[in-house]
Amino acid sequence: MIIKEEVLAAQKAWGNALVKIGSLKTNMALCEKEAEIQIKKLYAVDEKEILFKPTKAAEIQFRPTLEAAKSYFIGGSEKYPEDHGFALQPWTKVRFENTGIILEENRAIAMGNYYFTDLSGDETKVEYTFGYIKTGDGLKIDLHHSSLLYGG
Repeated sequence: MIIKEEVLAAQKAWGNALVKIGSLKTNMALCEKEAEIQIKKLYAVDEKEILFKPTKAAEIQFRPTLEAAKSYFIGGSEKYPEDHGFALQPWTKVRFENTGIILEENRAIAMGNYYFTDLSGDETKVEYTFGYIKTGDGLKIDLHHSSLLYGG
């Protein structure tokens, strides 16, 4: 059975990874390598095709593969020309406020808001739903949907 603390730890790891990727933006080779490492660590891209609908994607809304997810986080892919690298903001902190968490044997789903803090201390509030599966390496995301607030 997945427990709440595993979900909270996975969320913390996701936020820390986003901050770390952005901190490397002055060395894009290192940044790209770190983005791939973190995506493979956090998302079930090696296990299956994932359901990923990132916040700022309109032309190609869904990102089911490692390549597509990496493009969203750091940009630079000709296949996804709208991507400018969400992780490259850079963000200094990410915090989650869960509205609810559903726990099952090998699956968990969390929904709520997460807040991204930029270099000037301003926060951007985003709605999210993350689905997690239990793997031999711990929880990994297989469902990620996020959006800016309606009217925002």
